[in-house]
Amino acid sequence: MDARNFSALDSKGMQQVNADIPPLLTQALNASNVSAQWKRRMFGQHAGDSYVAGMDPEVLPALVGCFPDALREVLASRRAETPASTSLQLRVSIHVGPLPTSGLGVPMVHTHRLLDDDALRSVLNRANPEITNTAVIISQRVYEDVFESGCVNGDVLPAQFMRHLVKVKKFQQPAYVLIPGFDWRLADPDIFEPLDTADTATEQPAPTPGVSPQPASAAPGTVSFSHTGEHGVQAYNHFGAGRGQ
Repeated sequence: MDARNFSALDSKGMQQVNADIPPLLTQALNASNVSAQWKRRMFGQHAGDSYVAGMDPEVLPALVGCFPDALREVLASRRAETPASTSLQLRVSIHVGPLPTSGLGVPMVHTHRLLDDDALRSVLNRANPEITNTAVIISQRVYEDVFESGCVNGDVLPAQFMRHLVKVKKFQQPAYVLIPGFDWRLADPDIFEPLDTADTATEQPAPTPGVSPQPASAAPGTVSFSHTGEHGVQAYNHFGAGRGQ
């Protein structure tokens, strides 16, 4: 994990964040019922605004299903208890793979590449730090191991994760982003680069010059609205009739 905007703090602020991170992680992991595994963590490294550690893969269902929301809650409590301090936002990456006790290996490199994802950074940069304090990215392997096994803990849903392609240096792999409590259908899709536009694109007839495209007919009982831009109506959205009503 890594703290956003750490370099913008003064020396006292940096020291405070550095001191706060380990106990905050411990509180969140205790609330996720993995305190015993956390005490046995391997290659724990605390470097100012970041922390990395390894635990047994058996904790993955709890890390995916419970930890993100638990971390959000402890960060919110920190803000409420110390309102004079700068709101702390944390980016978290979760990956799985075999590593020696030193922690050196390809899975560790991939974990850091996930954390450096531009989209993950962009989400927190856009967010109000007093509202959105946690952003989590998990590798495709973690997502499959947890959700396809049906072993996820807590009430998190697969739909709460946004899948997109992470590109950092030579690393390029699909991953899943979670903002605890956020519905991705409300997000600006331009944050993410499509995985494969060829799979999602459909041919549309060219619009007649001077004529605005018309929305699809809304089902009875729906509510619709349109977004109009410089070049006419750009998008229509329908809600209700079994689709989010």
